[in-house]
Amino acid sequence: MANLGITVRTVQSLGPGEAIWDADHKEAVRGFGVRRQRGTPVYILKFRASGRQRFFTIGPHGSPWTPEKARKEAKRLLGLVAQGKDPAAERELLTLRTADTFRKVAGEYLKTAKQKQRPRTYSEIERYLLGVWKPLHPIPMSQISRRHVAARVGDIATKNGAVTAARARSALSAMFNWAIREGLEIPANPVLGTNRPAAPRSRERVLTDAELAEIWTGLEDDDYGRIVKLLILTGQRRDEVGGMRWAEIDCSRCLWTIPGSRTKNHREHPLPLTEAAMTLLPALSIGREHIFGDGPRRKGDQPRGFSGWSKSKAALDERLLAKRKDRDGAGETIAPLPEWWLHDLRRTAATVMADRLGVLPHIIEAVLNHVSGHRAGVAGVYNHARYEAEMRAALTAWASHVDRVVRDIEAVDANREGPAREASSGIDP
Repeated sequence: MANLGITVRTVQSLGPGEAIWDADHKEAVRGFGVRRQRGTPVYILKFRASGRQRFFTIGPHGSPWTPEKARKEAKRLLGLVAQGKDPAAERELLTLRTADTFRKVAGEYLKTAKQKQRPRTYSEIERYLLGVWKPLHPIPMSQISRRHVAARVGDIATKNGAVTAARARSALSAMFNWAIREGLEIPANPVLGTNRPAAPRSRERVLTDAELAEIWTGLEDDDYGRIVKLLILTGQRRDEVGGMRWAEIDCSRCLWTIPGSRTKNHREHPLPLTEAAMTLLPALSIGREHIFGDGPRRKGDQPRGFSGWSKSKAALDERLLAKRKDRDGAGETIAPLPEWWLHDLRRTAATVMADRLGVLPHIIEAVLNHVSGHRAGVAGVYNHARYEAEMRAALTAWASHVDRVVRDIEAVDANREGPAREASSGIDP
C-alpha cells in the first residue's frame, strides 16, 4: 500500500489488489484511501472508534465519487466519528429516510389497500394519495410535518372544496397509521392535531332552464362535453359517468348497469338510457375498457376513466363567459354564470322531474339510486322492484324537457345573430 496523493491519475493507475492512502499534500485526509480488488477502484475510510480500527466504504470511483468529493465525504465522516457517531449507522438512517419517501410508501400501502378495499373505495384512495397529495411525493415520510399537512389541506379545500380536502386528509391519516404499524421510523402521525376542513352546508342550487341550456350549448364534442351531457340526461354521479365501462352497457336494451362496486350505496343500479343518451356514447373502441378517458397515466397503473375534471370545468366556465360577452357586448361588464357544480345537474334533474314533469318520488329515487324515503327501511327490504319502465318514461320526459329548453335558447340566439349579421353586411332589414 502506497502513501500518495489521491488524484484521478493515481486512481486510474491502480492495479488489482493495490491500494493508496492519501498523503504528501496539504489537503490529505488521514485514513482516506482507495483500493482496487478486481474491477472499479473504491474509496474507503479507515478510522478508530471505541478502541477498534474500522473501515467504511465511501463508494466506487466514478459518478458521483471523484477524488475531491470522496475526500470531502471522508472529512465529514471523520467529523461524525469525533462526535461519537457511527458513520455506518448514519448512512443507514439516511438511506432509510431517502428510501421511505411519500411516493414509495404510498405505492406499498396501495398494494395492501387493493386487497382489502372495495374497488370504488380503492380507486378514491389511489386518487387522493397519488393525485391530490402529489406535492408531498418526494418528501421522506419521517420528515412530513403537521405544517406540511395543514398547508396542503388548506390548498385542497380552496381549490377542490372542503369535502375533497376532508377525504384526502382521512386517506393520508390511514396511510400514516399503516406505515407506523409496519415499523417505519415515523415519530407520529402528522395528520393528528391538524384541523378538519369545515363541513360545507348542503347545497340547494337548482339550475334554471336558461342556465341548463347555456351549459349544454357551451359544451364541446369531446369526452368532457359528452360526460356532462350524460350527467344532465341521466342524473347520475360524476365518477359513475366518468368511469363508465363498455361492459356495463347493453346496447340492445339501451340499459346501463352500474355495478355495486362503483355506486355510492354499493348497490347495483340498472338505468335505462334514452335515445339522446345513447347517441352520446362514442363508437366502440376495441381493447378499451372505459368509454371515456385516455387509460392509465403511468405504466403499471390500474385502468381508469376520465380525469382532469377541474381543468375541464374551468375551461367550460371560460367558454360560457366568452359566449356571454359575445352575445351581450364586449364593452359591457358581463357577469359569469352564477357558481355551479356538476352535482347541481343531478339535483336539477330530480327537481324538474318532481315539480314539473309529475314523476313520482319513488321513481325519482330509483333513477338516482337513492336508498331513502320510499326505498329505505322495511319498505326497502321487501320492495325489490326495478321500475325499469317507469324510469325510462321519466328519463324520456326529462330528455324531452332538456331538448326543448336547448332549442328555445338556440332560437333566441339565432334571432339575435340575424340582425347583427345584416347590420355588419350592410343589408337593410
